[in-house]
Amino acid sequence: MAFLEIKDASKTYTTGKTRTEVLTDINLEINEGEFVAIVGYSGAGKSTLINLITGLVKTDTGSVLLEGKPVTGPGPDRGIIFQNYSLLPWLSVFENIALAVDQIFPDWTAAKRREHIESYIAMVKLTPARDKRPHELSGGMRQRVSVARTLAMNPRILLMDEPFGALDALTRGTLQQETLQIWEADKKTVVLITNDPDEAILMADRVIPLTAGPRATLGPSIPITLPRPRNRAELNENYDFKQIRAEVIDYLLKATDRRKSSITKALVLPDIEPEDVNKRRFLGPKSRPVRRSEIKQETVETT
Repeated sequence: MAFLEIKDASKTYTTGKTRTEVLTDINLEINEGEFVAIVGYSGAGKSTLINLITGLVKTDTGSVLLEGKPVTGPGPDRGIIFQNYSLLPWLSVFENIALAVDQIFPDWTAAKRREHIESYIAMVKLTPARDKRPHELSGGMRQRVSVARTLAMNPRILLMDEPFGALDALTRGTLQQETLQIWEADKKTVVLITNDPDEAILMADRVIPLTAGPRATLGPSIPITLPRPRNRAELNENYDFKQIRAEVIDYLLKATDRRKSSITKALVLPDIEPEDVNKRRFLGPKSRPVRRSEIKQETVETT
């Protein structure tokens, strides 16, 4: 039995009279300790998929199971790292992490909670900044706080919703490597959502493409057999890395092409005729050609 399983799940949102089928026929199995990346287009429904696993959103059909039990709502066994850090601006690094730890471990002594928090601040290399507030930190440092806070809750599954998307390329690469080092230390089950195939291949054991929406669904699971630890600079010259990246991108592009369709529609054009250049107006020196529809014959009776 898989540690985390999604069976025949679908999700539709309705706004007024508009009904959008976001996800359909989602089937996924993840083993404990596995690092799985789901890569797809922006707006395809990746965050909706993460929200199904957290229990923030319920499936319309199908089910989400954790160790064989249905996921019915959020729980501390599933921790999530968002793209926008989600830190309280009036609290320090220590206090932002303590807010979560105090909720999850209320029976611990104050000394044990403090030691626990300090250890995770050290893990993400923020001990010198423990008393700083978010506005005093760089984007990369804020995301480190978010990672430390989530890991300090000791979740069984770590959900990462495009956690490095708002960072510059150099900071993103550094945090990717640091996150991998942390994962290597305790091997938590990780589900990474990203729109960057390179990031997915660098970090994960398996990469699963998500087709473009609406009615997005998961494609085939692609195993990543590249040895760990992985270095992104070295991977750029690795033949196997290039082959895997080509396979992921090729599937996403072909899946998009299959969704394209031609539409035949009757168009009502305005009743406009070209002017007849052989017919001239005789209304003075500025005469011009006239349209045939302007030329009319009338019979006038005279007395």
